[in-house]
Amino acid sequence: MIAVSMQEGAVVLDPFSVRMVLGAVILTLIVLSCVSSRRLRPPFTVWWRASLCLFFAGNCAFLLNGTSLLAWASPPGKALVVAGAFSVWAGARKLRDRKVSAWHLAPAPLITYVASLTDTAESSIWSGGLVYLGLTAAGLGMSGAELWFAKSTHSRATKFLALTAALTSLYYLGRAITFVLEGPDGNSYRTYFGYAPAAVVHLILLVSLSFTMNALSNNHLITKLRERAERDHLTGLLNRGAFLGLAAKELAGPASQRGGALILADLDYFKAVNDEHGHAAGDAALCAFAEACTASVRSTDLVGRYGGEEFILFLPGATQQRAEAIASEISHRLSAMEDPDGLPFPTVSYGVTSTGIEAPDLDFMIKVADAALYSAKAQGRNRVVGADPVEISLPEFHQGP
Repeated sequence: MIAVSMQEGAVVLDPFSVRMVLGAVILTLIVLSCVSSRRLRPPFTVWWRASLCLFFAGNCAFLLNGTSLLAWASPPGKALVVAGAFSVWAGARKLRDRKVSAWHLAPAPLITYVASLTDTAESSIWSGGLVYLGLTAAGLGMSGAELWFAKSTHSRATKFLALTAALTSLYYLGRAITFVLEGPDGNSYRTYFGYAPAAVVHLILLVSLSFTMNALSNNHLITKLRERAERDHLTGLLNRGAFLGLAAKELAGPASQRGGALILADLDYFKAVNDEHGHAAGDAALCAFAEACTASVRSTDLVGRYGGEEFILFLPGATQQRAEAIASEISHRLSAMEDPDGLPFPTVSYGVTSTGIEAPDLDFMIKVADAALYSAKAQGRNRVVGADPVEISLPEFHQGP
């Protein structure tokens, strides 16, 4: 039963009732967050779910205010709420791929606990109140700053949570200032910063936190599913469709003015590897070549599995000579790798071409590189053959470095 009282014409909720309602809502948010994102839990959601649990535990401790257990409840209750605020900050840091550990969170709650415990904790629910309010404001303020500078790709929900955290921080700062000026029994403090207004502000923050956590978890899941659909399950490289789409987009964009180069690669005598040593050896060779490719190119280059033992690379802005050198580097890296079973990895043949003077055409580049690859095989395999990027219908080939 919710108890109310009339005070100078205003309805004032009983503190116990306010905390019961707040606790019920927080518990509901915890359950919903666990159910909605149980299949995938990015690191930042672990901290944010922990913050919900800490706020809930702190609220439960505050239910003992006014009882004989006050000295045992108020200091840990304040410390738990401060820990919850700093857990929001920790989650924001993880969202930005920054390092964070439990040791980053320990000082503020510990300081809050000690300040409350040594300040008439056995008789006052506001023991260590200024430290509690100030550190809560600090934790949420830092959270807002971290969230504001998070990548825009993390959706607009991040900006909304950043604003909510910042406004809640300002509210707690206002509580701290009013606490110093007139104390917790002052009329302004009880009217604007008492149990009911603070509970409403808390609810807005925690609902925003839960919504953002679920929204970002869903975005993370969608991204992972998209990557899974676009990636070859064995090598982790782009599959053929994803590669062609991204390469075509690259050629059609502003970066196409810088040109680029395309490499087709084929593992020599790959069928013999499968026939003589089994498919596990063939899979190991494919994965080793994929690793050699990713180690040899830039993060902006595209690498894909074109089909079977054939691979394709697109190097934006690279010259013909640079592409041929990269092909040779890939083979060098592959030859230096060790097979788990001690078997030598197969050699590789390459066909290389680059964009010409006219507008680049991906289909034409692939045809030219394929013809160069055929020439590399005809010349005995295990070599790089480049097609001159000139306006030609029958490419002239030359052996690369």
